[in-house]
Amino acid sequence: MRGLAQLLGPGRGRRWLLPWALGLSLLLNLAYPMYRHYDFSHSLDTRSYLRLAAGRADSVNVTRRYRVLVPAVAGALAQPIARVYGKIWPQRPAGEWPRRFAFFLVNCGLLGAAGATWWRAARLAGAGPGAVAVALLAVLSSRWAEYIAGLPLVDSLYLLVFGLSYYAYRRGPGAGWAVAAALLVGPLAKESFVFLLPWLLWFGRRALGWRGQLAALAVGAAALGAVHYFIDKAAGVPHTATITNALAHAENITYSLRRAASPKGLGELLSIFGLYTLPVLLALARPGGRRVLAPVLGAAEAWLLAVVVVHMLLSSELGRMGYLFAPVFTVALALVAQAVLRGVGASSAPVAQ
Repeated sequence: MRGLAQLLGPGRGRRWLLPWALGLSLLLNLAYPMYRHYDFSHSLDTRSYLRLAAGRADSVNVTRRYRVLVPAVAGALAQPIARVYGKIWPQRPAGEWPRRFAFFLVNCGLLGAAGATWWRAARLAGAGPGAVAVALLAVLSSRWAEYIAGLPLVDSLYLLVFGLSYYAYRRGPGAGWAVAAALLVGPLAKESFVFLLPWLLWFGRRALGWRGQLAALAVGAAALGAVHYFIDKAAGVPHTATITNALAHAENITYSLRRAASPKGLGELLSIFGLYTLPVLLALARPGGRRVLAPVLGAAEAWLLAVVVVHMLLSSELGRMGYLFAPVFTVALALVAQAVLRGVGASSAPVAQ
């Protein structure tokens, strides 16, 4: 690990480039089969974002119509890709395949960047680089990471917003840029950013004071308002459609609660991070383990979990929304992995004769 860090060069950028490169390398391998073989016929989300990337916002459901950042980047990237795509893969139709590939590249890059923020948060919590690497690779091996990185979706950007927010809380002074970036991008990433906003305003205040936060939020909100205005005008729909749609999501709460209480729902919750959930749960069940996990058992983590639960209940997508807790879970798993590695190292030490 140290040799690779030296290869990447000195400076602050190396501390971000190394985990991003590690996460990106894993995701490009892991998510490629999802991009290549997914059946889009039964996925309204992916078809909607593909239409957004093609500039057809008027035919997209109001829930997804204004999440334009990732589709816009993917749409722009698809244009040069389309020029060579058919020559490399002539057996695939030239229509949507370049856009699907562009989404794959953009989402792998963004989710890799989110992973870099999880890495930095874990290092700030006191975990060593080896333990953090184990935790990052474990969390990025989740089926939801494969899903988010491989398909035309926008969750990768929203995960980056969550990652920047939690990193800023961990870093404190010096991470004002991360808070500003989250406030600028968050409103356009997903409308549910409104539930993360109070958490960020409070727990991000050490990194960026409220005056700076409000300035960044004003720019982000203005950008969101402009996107709403122009898309609504082009589509010929009333501006109140967004509010009506948001209120309709409250109907999902009862369904989500019933689903979470069912055997299938419990399995979905436990499968968010897979078997890597077990060492964290075992640590929480023991006094010594809770001491190891003390850095992630504070008010910030508890309230962030509440924010994630709200997302889960309103969306009815328990697993996918539960993956938003990845920043904290990565830190927790890294702390447990470090304790295990130290224990193995101590037990393998030579005995004095």
